[in-house]
Amino acid sequence: MTVTAASPALLHAVGDRALTWLDNHREHFRLTAGDLADNVAVTERLKPIGELALNMQVLFREGVAGSRQKARAGQLLDFAWRELLDGGNVLARLQQDEPLSPVPVEVYATFHELGHRHPGLEATLEVCRRTATWATLEMVPNRRLGVLNAERKLGLPPSSDFDQAMARTWLGQLAEPWTVQLHIAYDITHTVFHLTNWGEAPERIPPAVADYLTRYLPAWLEDWADLEHWDLLGELLVVDACLPRPALDAELWERYAAAQSPEGAMPIHQQMPRGDAAQVFDQVHHPTLVAAFASAMATSRAMSAV
Repeated sequence: MTVTAASPALLHAVGDRALTWLDNHREHFRLTAGDLADNVAVTERLKPIGELALNMQVLFREGVAGSRQKARAGQLLDFAWRELLDGGNVLARLQQDEPLSPVPVEVYATFHELGHRHPGLEATLEVCRRTATWATLEMVPNRRLGVLNAERKLGLPPSSDFDQAMARTWLGQLAEPWTVQLHIAYDITHTVFHLTNWGEAPERIPPAVADYLTRYLPAWLEDWADLEHWDLLGELLVVDACLPRPALDAELWERYAAAQSPEGAMPIHQQMPRGDAAQVFDQVHHPTLVAAFASAMATSRAMSAV
């Protein structure tokens, strides 16, 4: 079957609308005084901040942002580091209080790559990484890949073997493709994200894994598009853009773009939720960040093919 590739203009428009919405709702990323008093709440609120930074970094790296987008992305990154994270102090305090938590190092790694430094956090992290528990703390295999990738970004020696961690993942074992349920699908996408450093190095995908994904990804894309699970579909579209021969299927991208709200937010599933602005933000910030990520990767690949 012949697949028609989506136009770069369509791919770019999805990301431009998503970035606009994220910028317009930036205040909802902010940690409240109540959040800062509770390490569990801090950990939960750090995830979207880390994802915001990652997406802005991808936008810069792929070189597909126009001058307006680039300026907006830079302002968002500065806002995240200086105001949301208090120049890294929020991460440093959490690392001191929760010395075995991988969350501060994973969030910090992105800002470190972008030139930000917090010596206090790095000193605390050095002590934590000397413990045997740092390397042996039990976590699902693709989460271990995330820690190892963060260490690589920070220029630190790996705390365990990356190839062995990859081999223990669901994707690394090339499991039966018909077992791909929702949580497994997210394990697959995040394995690819950590393996490629969020799409920077798609050549790191082992050939057998790339062949496996090339064979079965089209069916998974169709299934989750039919279910209108836009968050997961966006992540799978990123995986598509990481493959040696990405499809960038025009029909799938048109369905995906049609699900986006006029303001740029992407619903997680089916239609946009309604209600209190903060509650709606909590439900849709992740799929909207994913839309920006998928757009940047797909636009870059489409432009490279021109």
